[in-house]
Amino acid sequence: MSNLSLNLVVSAKDFGDRIALRCDDRALTFTEFDSAAARVATLLEQAGIDPGDRVAVMLPNTPAFAVVFYGILRRGAVAVPMNPLFKAREVEFCLANTSAKAMFAAPAFAEDATAGAAATGTTCWLVDDAALTELIAGLPAQDYPVERTESDTAVILHTSGTTGKPKGAELTHGGLARNADVTARTLIEIGPDDVLMGCLPLFHIFGLTCGLNTAVQMGAAMSLVPRFDPRTVLEVIERDAVTVFLGVPTMYSALLSVAPETTPAATATLRVCVSGGASLPVQVLNDFERAFDCAILEGYGLSETSPVASFNHPNQPRKAGSIGTPVEGVRMRVVDGDGAEVPTGEPGEIQIAGHNVMKGYWNLPEATAGSIDRDGWFSTGDVGKVDEDGFYYIVDRKKDMIIRGGFNVYPREIEEVFYEHPAVAEAAVVGLPHDSLGEEIGAAVVLKPGAQVQTDELVEFVKARVAAYKYARHVWVLDSLPKGPTGKILRREITIPTLESN
Repeated sequence: MSNLSLNLVVSAKDFGDRIALRCDDRALTFTEFDSAAARVATLLEQAGIDPGDRVAVMLPNTPAFAVVFYGILRRGAVAVPMNPLFKAREVEFCLANTSAKAMFAAPAFAEDATAGAAATGTTCWLVDDAALTELIAGLPAQDYPVERTESDTAVILHTSGTTGKPKGAELTHGGLARNADVTARTLIEIGPDDVLMGCLPLFHIFGLTCGLNTAVQMGAAMSLVPRFDPRTVLEVIERDAVTVFLGVPTMYSALLSVAPETTPAATATLRVCVSGGASLPVQVLNDFERAFDCAILEGYGLSETSPVASFNHPNQPRKAGSIGTPVEGVRMRVVDGDGAEVPTGEPGEIQIAGHNVMKGYWNLPEATAGSIDRDGWFSTGDVGKVDEDGFYYIVDRKKDMIIRGGFNVYPREIEEVFYEHPAVAEAAVVGLPHDSLGEEIGAAVVLKPGAQVQTDELVEFVKARVAAYKYARHVWVLDSLPKGPTGKILRREITIPTLESN
């Protein structure tokens, strides 16, 4: 039996009275965590949720997310994590795409959550920590996790491609468990005395696997922060004696910005920091390590790879600017357009094979076949290279993809929203350099003949329809967009004017 939730059952047995989750003044022991998850499983059973059914989780980083997530797995259902900032149209798409029968959403985001649920006929429970406790009070605890196999789907995470339509990456019980084990045991070297900082969103695979799942598996505590703020994070590190910090590059930049306000004693318990989600500038790495006297280990992965594929392993040589070497049980290679491996040091597409590769894209067999070949190699779409020591480097990102503050933004999805505006004839979304976020979202538009509209209006139009990290802060109007021979818009040739902040 391979149900991922068994890790919580075992940790509750071995570390029952120890703190598992902490958020502000609320704390749950492993026994309390496991008991609450078992009651969520009963709630789902009574609501008609069968093993294999999909259940969405649209919650911030609070104990409620962890309890609900492990309750879904315990029932044998499939968790569909979603960003709480999603607008109604995004909620509706994710629910409809997975035929989700139920959803847990935060009261603070009730309007969009309930609108999306109503459009799809999905049962929606609005819960925070207190409401969830009340909802499951009096329910019997499900005796034992429902039997699952290693190849059964545990999680569906929506990720987009250049087509703009999100695809649901199916991650299995076996793949997630193995990736968490490898991460905890060989990369971060986590033990029951560790305290992990939980400021990475748990709806994102980085925070879910490297944070929550590794902590549960190893009996470590997790200090949750619902909304990242550098000063708050530093206060929590000191208060809870955090030993492991997981973050994206923009978080390290933000912490550096308040470093002068911090005493060395405040972060003295930190023993290792991990960076992923986007390339970490070497200068930021060096400045952070000097300011906080703690090493940053950079890794690489994708939603489709559960996520960790490569890492700058501890107690081994480390190369700044590199994403490290493949992790245990994973193979990587760099290939040309024909699938042949390129010489050392030459750029090509990174491919990954191993236990961490997804099962496929939900209900998209053609997209799956186009991404994973017969030998199990997953094509990342990322351009990279490998040196003579086997260290990998990212040369360029996925075609057209923008990484804003560690979050992936896919131009086509945002362009589709621009096209809904009656004045817009054409739109092209591009990434703009940004000092702290890495990239900001910009958009060049061509208006329909005779149409008039202020760019601020277009910004607000898109802002109302997509999550806050996705909308274009900068919009400018052009007479035409550059195109190739087939009429395809050439984003990289778009003229970018001097812009003012929106």
